[in-house]
Amino acid sequence: MTDKKNITDNLSCPLPISDYDVITMAHGGGGKIMNNLIEKMFMHYLSNTMINEKHDGAVFTAEGHKFAFTTDSYVVNPVFFPGGNIGELAVYGTVNDLSMCGAKPIYLSLGLILEEGFLIKDLEKIIISIKNACEKSGVKIITGDTKVVDKGKGDGIFINTAGIGIVRDDINISPSQVKEGDVILLSGDIGRHGIAIMTTRENLDFESGIKSDCAPLNDIVQKLIDEKIKIHCLRDLTRGGLGSALNEIASQAKIEIDVEEKSINVIEEVRGVCEILGFDPIYVANEGRFIAFVKKDDAEKALKILKSEENGEFASIIGEVKSKNKNGIVILKSLMGAGRILDMLSGEQLPRIC
Repeated sequence: MTDKKNITDNLSCPLPISDYDVITMAHGGGGKIMNNLIEKMFMHYLSNTMINEKHDGAVFTAEGHKFAFTTDSYVVNPVFFPGGNIGELAVYGTVNDLSMCGAKPIYLSLGLILEEGFLIKDLEKIIISIKNACEKSGVKIITGDTKVVDKGKGDGIFINTAGIGIVRDDINISPSQVKEGDVILLSGDIGRHGIAIMTTRENLDFESGIKSDCAPLNDIVQKLIDEKIKIHCLRDLTRGGLGSALNEIASQAKIEIDVEEKSINVIEEVRGVCEILGFDPIYVANEGRFIAFVKKDDAEKALKILKSEENGEFASIIGEVKSKNKNGIVILKSLMGAGRILDMLSGEQLPRIC
Protein backbone atom coordinates (compact mmCIF):
# COMPACT_ATOMS: atom_id res chain seq x y z
CA MET A 1 0.00 0.00 0.00
CA THR A 2 1.28 3.49 -0.87
CA ASP A 3 2.02 5.61 2.17
CA LYS A 4 -0.01 8.84 2.04
CA LYS A 5 2.50 10.67 4.24
CA ASN A 6 5.37 9.92 1.87
CA ILE A 7 3.41 11.31 -1.07
CA THR A 8 2.62 14.49 0.87
CA ASP A 9 6.22 14.89 1.98
CA ASN A 10 7.37 14.82 -1.66
CA LEU A 11 5.04 17.61 -2.81
CA SER A 12 6.76 20.85 -3.79
CA CYS A 13 3.71 22.97 -4.62
CA PRO A 14 4.28 26.63 -3.64
CA LEU A 15 0.76 26.82 -2.18
CA PRO A 16 0.77 26.45 1.61
CA ILE A 17 -1.17 23.21 2.07
CA SER A 18 -2.41 21.59 5.27
CA ASP A 19 -4.28 18.32 5.70
CA TYR A 20 -7.47 20.35 6.24
CA ASP A 21 -7.41 22.69 3.22
CA VAL A 22 -10.37 22.24 0.88
CA ILE A 23 -11.68 23.69 -2.37
CA THR A 24 -14.27 26.45 -1.81
CA MET A 25 -16.76 28.11 -4.17
CA ALA A 26 -14.33 31.04 -4.40
CA HIS A 27 -11.93 28.73 -6.30
CA GLY A 28 -14.52 28.54 -9.09
CA GLY A 29 -14.50 32.24 -9.83
CA GLY A 30 -12.40 34.48 -12.02
CA GLY A 31 -10.52 36.30 -9.26
CA LYS A 32 -7.30 36.15 -7.26
CA ILE A 33 -8.17 32.89 -5.49
CA MET A 34 -8.74 30.98 -8.74
CA ASN A 35 -5.69 32.59 -10.38
CA ASN A 36 -3.59 31.63 -7.37
CA LEU A 37 -4.78 28.02 -7.63
CA ILE A 38 -4.04 27.92 -11.36
CA GLU A 39 -0.62 29.53 -11.02
CA LYS A 40 0.67 27.73 -7.93
CA MET A 41 -0.96 24.33 -8.38
CA PHE A 42 -1.81 23.55 -12.01
CA MET A 43 0.90 25.62 -13.70
CA HIS A 44 3.45 24.43 -11.16
CA TYR A 45 2.94 20.75 -11.96
CA LEU A 46 1.70 20.88 -15.57
CA SER A 47 3.90 23.63 -17.04
CA ASN A 48 4.86 23.46 -20.72
CA THR A 49 5.36 25.97 -23.53
CA MET A 50 1.74 25.86 -24.74
CA ILE A 51 -0.09 25.98 -21.42
CA ASN A 52 2.28 28.70 -20.21
CA GLU A 53 0.76 31.09 -22.76
CA LYS A 54 -2.30 31.23 -20.44
CA HIS A 55 -4.58 31.81 -23.40
CA ASP A 56 -8.19 30.75 -23.99
CA GLY A 57 -6.85 27.70 -25.84
CA ALA A 58 -3.63 26.10 -27.03
CA VAL A 59 -2.32 26.86 -30.50
CA PHE A 60 -0.08 24.20 -32.03
CA THR A 61 1.22 22.87 -35.34
CA ALA A 62 0.71 19.29 -36.52
CA GLU A 63 1.66 17.85 -39.91
CA GLY A 64 2.33 21.35 -41.19
CA HIS A 65 -1.09 22.72 -40.19
CA LYS A 66 -1.88 25.19 -37.39
CA PHE A 67 -4.69 24.35 -34.95
CA ALA A 68 -6.26 25.66 -31.74
CA PHE A 69 -7.61 23.35 -29.06
CA THR A 70 -9.66 24.17 -25.96
CA THR A 71 -11.97 22.61 -23.38
CA ASP A 72 -14.44 23.92 -20.83
CA SER A 73 -16.98 22.60 -18.34
CA TYR A 74 -20.38 24.11 -17.60
CA VAL A 75 -22.16 23.95 -14.24
CA VAL A 76 -24.46 26.97 -14.59
CA ASN A 77 -27.36 27.20 -12.15
CA PRO A 78 -30.15 27.40 -13.24
CA VAL A 79 -29.68 25.37 -16.43
CA PHE A 80 -32.44 27.37 -18.17
CA PHE A 81 -32.15 31.16 -17.98
CA PRO A 82 -33.42 34.21 -19.90
CA GLY A 83 -31.67 34.21 -23.26
CA GLY A 84 -30.34 30.66 -23.22
CA ASN A 85 -29.60 27.41 -21.41
CA ILE A 86 -26.63 25.27 -20.43
CA GLY A 87 -26.57 23.54 -23.85
CA GLU A 88 -26.06 26.53 -26.09
CA LEU A 89 -23.83 28.10 -23.44
CA ALA A 90 -21.54 25.06 -23.71
CA VAL A 91 -21.35 25.31 -27.50
CA TYR A 92 -20.85 29.05 -27.65
CA GLY A 93 -18.36 29.05 -24.78
CA THR A 94 -16.02 26.66 -26.55
CA VAL A 95 -16.56 28.27 -29.97
CA ASN A 96 -15.70 31.62 -28.41
CA ASP A 97 -12.54 30.35 -26.71
CA LEU A 98 -11.30 29.05 -30.06
CA SER A 99 -12.20 32.36 -31.68
CA MET A 100 -10.12 34.23 -29.08
CA CYS A 101 -7.12 32.29 -30.43
CA GLY A 102 -7.90 33.56 -33.93
CA ALA A 103 -9.11 30.10 -34.97
CA LYS A 104 -12.00 29.09 -37.18
CA PRO A 105 -13.89 26.54 -35.01
CA ILE A 106 -14.78 23.30 -36.80
CA TYR A 107 -15.38 20.36 -34.42
CA LEU A 108 -16.54 19.89 -30.83
CA SER A 109 -16.83 17.02 -28.39
CA LEU A 110 -19.75 16.77 -25.95
CA GLY A 111 -19.59 15.20 -22.49
CA LEU A 112 -22.71 14.98 -20.31
CA ILE A 113 -22.89 14.14 -16.61
CA LEU A 114 -26.55 13.55 -15.76
CA GLU A 115 -28.04 13.21 -12.31
CA GLU A 116 -30.48 10.37 -11.75
CA GLY A 117 -33.99 11.86 -11.91
CA PHE A 118 -33.19 14.60 -14.43
CA LEU A 119 -36.21 15.08 -16.69
CA ILE A 120 -35.91 13.57 -20.16
CA LYS A 121 -38.00 16.41 -21.62
CA ASP A 122 -35.49 18.95 -20.23
CA LEU A 123 -32.59 16.93 -21.66
CA GLU A 124 -34.29 16.95 -25.05
CA LYS A 125 -34.67 20.76 -24.92
CA ILE A 126 -30.97 21.08 -24.13
CA ILE A 127 -29.88 18.72 -26.91
CA ILE A 128 -32.06 20.59 -29.43
CA SER A 129 -30.48 23.87 -28.32
CA ILE A 130 -27.02 22.31 -28.76
CA LYS A 131 -27.98 21.27 -32.29
CA ASN A 132 -29.23 24.78 -33.10
CA ALA A 133 -26.18 26.44 -31.55
CA CYS A 134 -23.85 24.23 -33.60
CA GLU A 135 -25.69 25.14 -36.79
CA LYS A 136 -25.53 28.84 -35.93
CA SER A 137 -21.80 28.60 -35.17
CA GLY A 138 -20.94 26.40 -38.15
CA VAL A 139 -19.47 23.58 -36.06
CA LYS A 140 -20.24 19.88 -35.61
CA ILE A 141 -20.31 17.58 -32.58
CA ILE A 142 -18.21 14.61 -33.72
CA THR A 143 -17.67 12.66 -30.48
CA GLY A 144 -19.02 12.52 -26.97
CA ASP A 145 -19.71 10.69 -23.72
CA THR A 146 -22.55 10.36 -21.20
CA LYS A 147 -22.43 9.37 -17.54
CA VAL A 148 -25.22 9.12 -14.95
CA VAL A 149 -24.53 9.73 -11.24
CA ASP A 150 -26.66 9.00 -8.16
CA LYS A 151 -29.50 11.33 -7.26
CA GLY A 152 -28.17 14.21 -5.19
CA LYS A 153 -24.65 13.89 -6.60
CA GLY A 154 -24.83 15.91 -9.83
CA ASP A 155 -27.22 18.88 -9.48
CA GLY A 156 -29.15 17.98 -12.64
CA ILE A 157 -26.70 18.23 -15.50
CA PHE A 158 -23.09 19.22 -16.07
CA ILE A 159 -21.62 19.56 -19.57
CA ASN A 160 -18.06 19.47 -20.87
CA THR A 161 -17.18 20.53 -24.40
CA ALA A 162 -13.81 20.49 -26.13
CA GLY A 163 -13.18 22.05 -29.50
CA ILE A 164 -10.66 22.27 -32.28
CA GLY A 165 -10.24 24.97 -34.89
CA ILE A 166 -7.98 25.92 -37.76
CA VAL A 167 -5.61 28.89 -37.45
CA ARG A 168 -4.16 30.70 -40.44
CA ASP A 169 -0.37 30.62 -40.62
CA ASP A 170 -0.12 34.41 -40.49
CA ILE A 171 -2.24 34.72 -37.32
CA ASN A 172 -0.53 35.03 -33.93
CA ILE A 173 -3.00 36.20 -31.31
CA SER A 174 -2.09 35.89 -27.64
CA PRO A 175 -1.31 38.00 -24.54
CA SER A 176 2.40 37.79 -25.35
CA GLN A 177 1.77 39.77 -28.56
CA VAL A 178 0.33 42.87 -26.82
CA LYS A 179 2.41 45.97 -27.51
CA GLU A 180 2.78 49.46 -26.09
CA GLY A 181 0.38 51.78 -27.92
CA ASP A 182 -2.22 49.10 -28.65
CA VAL A 183 -5.82 50.29 -28.50
CA ILE A 184 -8.42 48.24 -26.60
CA LEU A 185 -11.89 47.73 -28.05
CA LEU A 186 -14.92 46.31 -26.23
CA SER A 187 -17.43 44.53 -28.46
CA GLY A 188 -20.60 45.64 -26.63
CA ASP A 189 -22.29 46.45 -23.34
CA ILE A 190 -21.39 44.34 -20.31
CA GLY A 191 -23.03 42.50 -17.42
CA ARG A 192 -26.14 41.01 -19.00
CA HIS A 193 -25.33 37.32 -18.56
CA GLY A 194 -24.37 37.43 -14.90
CA ILE A 195 -27.37 39.55 -13.94
CA ALA A 196 -29.78 37.37 -15.96
CA ILE A 197 -28.46 34.31 -14.10
CA MET A 198 -28.57 35.99 -10.69
CA THR A 199 -32.09 37.38 -10.97
CA THR A 200 -33.42 34.05 -12.20
CA ARG A 201 -31.55 31.98 -9.59
CA GLU A 202 -32.79 34.10 -6.70
CA ASN A 203 -36.31 34.65 -8.12
CA LEU A 204 -35.76 38.41 -8.03
CA ASP A 205 -38.55 40.24 -9.81
CA PHE A 206 -37.15 43.53 -11.06
CA GLU A 207 -39.37 43.56 -14.17
CA SER A 208 -36.20 44.38 -16.07
CA GLY A 209 -36.44 41.64 -18.71
CA ILE A 210 -32.63 41.29 -18.78
CA LYS A 211 -31.51 38.46 -21.05
CA SER A 212 -28.12 36.81 -21.28
CA ASP A 213 -25.85 37.99 -24.08
CA CYS A 214 -24.97 34.32 -24.79
CA ALA A 215 -23.87 34.23 -28.45
CA PRO A 216 -21.13 32.92 -30.77
CA LEU A 217 -18.26 35.30 -31.57
CA ASN A 218 -16.55 33.41 -34.40
CA ASP A 219 -18.19 35.33 -37.25
CA ILE A 220 -17.24 38.77 -35.98
CA VAL A 221 -13.68 37.69 -35.15
CA GLN A 222 -13.26 36.19 -38.63
CA LYS A 223 -14.57 39.43 -40.13
CA LEU A 224 -11.91 41.41 -38.24
CA ILE A 225 -9.25 38.99 -39.49
CA ASP A 226 -10.55 39.02 -43.07
CA GLU A 227 -10.49 42.83 -43.04
CA LYS A 228 -6.79 42.60 -42.11
CA ILE A 229 -7.15 44.24 -38.70
CA LYS A 230 -3.85 43.76 -36.88
CA ILE A 231 -5.09 41.95 -33.77
CA HIS A 232 -2.54 41.29 -31.05
CA CYS A 233 -4.83 39.76 -28.41
CA LEU A 234 -8.46 38.76 -27.87
CA ARG A 235 -10.21 37.72 -24.65
CA ASP A 236 -13.86 36.90 -24.00
CA LEU A 237 -15.31 38.35 -20.81
CA THR A 238 -16.68 35.33 -18.97
CA ARG A 239 -15.95 34.65 -15.29
CA GLY A 240 -14.75 37.80 -13.57
CA GLY A 241 -15.97 39.98 -16.45
CA LEU A 242 -14.07 42.85 -18.03
CA GLY A 243 -12.08 43.67 -14.90
CA SER A 244 -10.59 40.21 -14.57
CA ALA A 245 -9.85 39.91 -18.31
CA LEU A 246 -7.92 43.19 -18.33
CA ASN A 247 -5.95 42.20 -15.24
CA GLU A 248 -5.11 38.77 -16.63
CA ILE A 249 -3.71 40.26 -19.83
CA ALA A 250 -1.86 43.04 -18.00
CA SER A 251 -0.23 40.43 -15.76
CA GLN A 252 0.63 38.04 -18.58
CA ALA A 253 1.97 40.74 -20.93
CA LYS A 254 3.58 42.76 -18.08
CA ILE A 255 2.02 46.03 -19.18
CA GLU A 256 0.07 49.01 -17.86
CA ILE A 257 -3.43 49.32 -19.29
CA ASP A 258 -5.38 52.59 -19.02
CA VAL A 259 -9.16 52.40 -19.39
CA GLU A 260 -11.88 55.09 -19.52
CA GLU A 261 -14.94 54.22 -17.42
CA LYS A 262 -17.16 56.52 -19.50
CA SER A 263 -16.44 54.40 -22.59
CA ILE A 264 -17.66 51.16 -20.98
CA ASN A 265 -21.32 50.70 -21.84
CA VAL A 266 -23.76 49.18 -19.34
CA ILE A 267 -27.49 49.23 -20.13
CA GLU A 268 -29.64 50.97 -17.52
CA GLU A 269 -31.44 47.78 -16.48
CA VAL A 270 -28.17 46.02 -15.66
CA ARG A 271 -26.72 49.07 -13.94
CA GLY A 272 -29.87 49.43 -11.82
CA VAL A 273 -29.82 45.81 -10.64
CA CYS A 274 -26.09 46.05 -9.90
CA GLU A 275 -26.66 49.13 -7.76
CA ILE A 276 -29.46 47.42 -5.82
CA LEU A 277 -27.45 44.23 -5.21
CA GLY A 278 -24.08 45.91 -4.68
CA PHE A 279 -22.34 44.44 -7.74
CA ASP A 280 -19.80 46.17 -9.94
CA PRO A 281 -20.76 45.52 -13.60
CA ILE A 282 -17.08 45.63 -14.58
CA TYR A 283 -16.67 42.27 -12.80
CA VAL A 284 -19.97 40.69 -13.89
CA ALA A 285 -19.70 37.79 -16.37
CA ASN A 286 -20.65 37.96 -20.04
CA GLU A 287 -21.06 35.18 -22.61
CA GLY A 288 -21.13 37.16 -25.85
CA ARG A 289 -18.62 39.97 -25.34
CA PHE A 290 -14.87 40.28 -25.88
CA ILE A 291 -12.03 42.76 -25.85
CA ALA A 292 -9.55 43.20 -28.69
CA PHE A 293 -6.05 44.68 -28.48
CA VAL A 294 -5.31 46.07 -31.91
CA LYS A 295 -2.69 48.20 -33.60
CA LYS A 296 -3.54 51.88 -33.09
CA ASP A 297 -3.82 52.59 -36.82
CA ASP A 298 -6.54 49.90 -37.11
CA ALA A 299 -8.67 50.95 -34.13
CA GLU A 300 -11.30 53.07 -35.89
CA LYS A 301 -11.71 50.56 -38.71
CA ALA A 302 -12.10 47.75 -36.18
CA LEU A 303 -14.70 49.75 -34.24
CA LYS A 304 -16.71 50.33 -37.41
CA ILE A 305 -16.71 46.58 -38.11
CA LEU A 306 -17.84 45.78 -34.55
CA LYS A 307 -20.65 48.32 -34.70
CA SER A 308 -21.88 46.87 -37.99
CA GLU A 309 -22.77 43.58 -36.25
CA GLU A 310 -26.24 42.72 -34.94
CA ASN A 311 -25.09 43.01 -31.31
CA GLY A 312 -22.51 45.73 -31.87
CA GLU A 313 -24.55 48.81 -31.04
CA PHE A 314 -22.58 49.44 -27.83
CA ALA A 315 -19.11 48.56 -29.13
CA SER A 316 -16.50 51.12 -28.06
CA ILE A 317 -12.85 52.00 -27.71
CA ILE A 318 -12.20 51.81 -23.97
CA GLY A 319 -8.47 52.35 -23.51
CA GLU A 320 -4.90 51.69 -24.54
CA VAL A 321 -1.67 50.03 -23.51
CA LYS A 322 0.52 52.72 -21.98
CA SER A 323 3.83 51.09 -21.18
CA LYS A 324 5.63 48.01 -19.95
CA ASN A 325 5.12 47.25 -16.27
CA LYS A 326 6.65 44.13 -14.74
CA ASN A 327 3.82 43.84 -12.21
CA GLY A 328 0.99 44.29 -14.72
CA ILE A 329 -1.49 47.00 -13.76
CA VAL A 330 -4.86 48.34 -14.92
CA ILE A 331 -5.75 51.99 -14.30
CA LEU A 332 -9.42 52.98 -14.54
CA LYS A 333 -10.14 56.66 -15.14
CA SER A 334 -13.48 57.32 -13.43
CA LEU A 335 -16.36 59.43 -14.73
CA MET A 336 -15.02 62.25 -12.52
CA GLY A 337 -11.59 62.04 -14.17
CA ALA A 338 -9.68 60.50 -11.28
CA GLY A 339 -7.59 57.38 -11.86
CA ARG A 340 -7.64 54.29 -9.64
CA ILE A 341 -6.17 50.83 -9.82
CA LEU A 342 -8.68 48.32 -11.18
CA ASP A 343 -7.64 45.26 -9.21
CA MET A 344 -8.49 41.60 -9.58
CA LEU A 345 -11.30 40.55 -7.24
CA SER A 346 -10.29 38.05 -4.57
CA GLY A 347 -13.16 35.76 -5.60
CA GLU A 348 -16.21 35.65 -7.87
CA GLN A 349 -19.19 37.94 -7.33
CA LEU A 350 -21.52 35.38 -8.90
CA PRO A 351 -20.53 31.71 -8.69
CA ARG A 352 -21.81 29.12 -11.20
CA ILE A 353 -22.71 31.53 -13.97
CA CYS A 354 -21.24 29.31 -16.70
